[in-house]
Amino acid sequence: MPKVVAEVKKSVAAKAGFRPRAQLHDKQSEPDFRELRVDKVGVRGLRFPVQVRDKRHSVQNTVATLGMFVDLPKEFKGTHMSRFIEVLNAHGSIVHVENIPDILFAMQERFQAATSHLEMEFPYFLVKRAPVSGLEGMMDYTARFDAAACGKEIDFVLTVKANVTTLCPCSKAISVRGAHNQRGAVTVQIRFHKPIWIEDLIAMIESSASSELYALLKREDEKAVTERAYDNPVFVEDLVRNVALQLNAHPDVSWYRVEAENQESIHNHNAYACIEKG
Repeated sequence: MPKVVAEVKKSVAAKAGFRPRAQLHDKQSEPDFRELRVDKVGVRGLRFPVQVRDKRHSVQNTVATLGMFVDLPKEFKGTHMSRFIEVLNAHGSIVHVENIPDILFAMQERFQAATSHLEMEFPYFLVKRAPVSGLEGMMDYTARFDAAACGKEIDFVLTVKANVTTLCPCSKAISVRGAHNQRGAVTVQIRFHKPIWIEDLIAMIESSASSELYALLKREDEKAVTERAYDNPVFVEDLVRNVALQLNAHPDVSWYRVEAENQESIHNHNAYACIEKG
C-alpha cells in the first residue's frame, strides 16, 4: 500500500509540473591553482538598522551601510556571499556595538577564516542650539566603525566626520574689508583603551575651528557666527594641530589620524592637512 501511495504522489507531482530537485553545483568550492590568497572578500553596501550609544539619550537608533569580509585561502575559487547575510541576520534585527565581536567570530567560524572584518558607516544626530536665539536644530554627522578579528584579537577604529567653518589668517592679515572663509571637513580616526563618546570627538573638532556649524540660524545668530570666525582665523594646518593637541591630552587615545580638507572659496582647489600619531 505505501508503494501505491508513493506512485500516486509521484504521478500527481508530474502532472503538476514538479520535478525532483537536482543537485546544484558548488562552483565557489572548486579548487583554484593560481596560488594567490585573497585578503578580503565579502559584501559591501548593505544597509541595516544599528543602535549606538548616545551620551545624552543612552542609545540612538540609526541606519548603517555595512561591509562584511573574510580572508579566502589560496586553495578556494570563491566564497559564499549569502552566508554573510545569514550571519548578520542570525544576530537579530539590529546591530549593537556590543555584538560586533560576536559577528566577527561568527564569520570566522562560518567561513573557516583566519580573519574577519566589519565596517559600519552611519549618520549620527545631535540637537544644537543657535548661539544667540537659542533655537534648536538637528545636526547630522557621520560616524564609522571599522572592526577586525585576527584569531581572537579584535582591532577597532572609531571614525567621526564633522564640518566646520575656517577663516583664512592670511586673508585677514592682508585685506582691508574682510577675509575669505570656507567650509572645512574634518575626519578623526582613533584607537582607544576605553570607549570614547562620539559627542566628545565632535566637540574636539568643532572647538578647533574658526566656528562650528549649525542647522538653524536667525539673523542675530549669523552675525555672532561670522564675527566669531573673523576673531578666530585658522589655517588648515592649525585645524589639525588643534584637534591633535586635544587627542594628545586624552589618556584613553592610543592612536589617531586627523585629516582636514577646506573647500576653498577663492581657489579652484582644496587645502588639505593630516597628522597621525601612535
